[in-house]
Amino acid sequence: MTPWEMLAVFATSIGAGALNTVVGSGTLITFPVLLAIGLPPVTATVTNALGLIPGSISGAIGYRRELRGQSRRLLKLSVAALLGGLCGAVLLLTLPATAFERIVPVLVALALVLVVLQPRINKLLRHRHRETTGRGLFTGLLLAGVYGGYFAAAQG
Repeated sequence: MTPWEMLAVFATSIGAGALNTVVGSGTLITFPVLLAIGLPPVTATVTNALGLIPGSISGAIGYRRELRGQSRRLLKLSVAALLGGLCGAVLLLTLPATAFERIVPVLVALALVLVVLQPRINKLLRHRHRETTGRGLFTGLLLAGVYGGYFAAAQG
């Protein structure tokens, strides 16, 4: 990696961190930069996913007050996230790299659409909050986990 590429990755990671703080989806800018410096797509997505770990940990620490008294729900939903993430990771590691390369543009486009629609989706979900069943939430988190284990960009 050249010094200019290192600088580009560093600057992009700072920008992505700021974007994640405001609206999320910073990985949608880091992923293309990782591809541009020559990383293979699967390596770039794994690098992106690993880069999310510190933010996820600090987010959990930051919300620890809100999580008090939620240990049973947290455990149940953690199982969904773990199973989904493992399933997505298995797909990433077992399917040919060409399959990933073909589906990534679709996943990026879908993620961009969801980012744009996020305020409307949040509003809809707020109104339906009381109607959400445990099974529906578990299933949704399981599917989000599969997506995150496979691609990770814009998962939030």
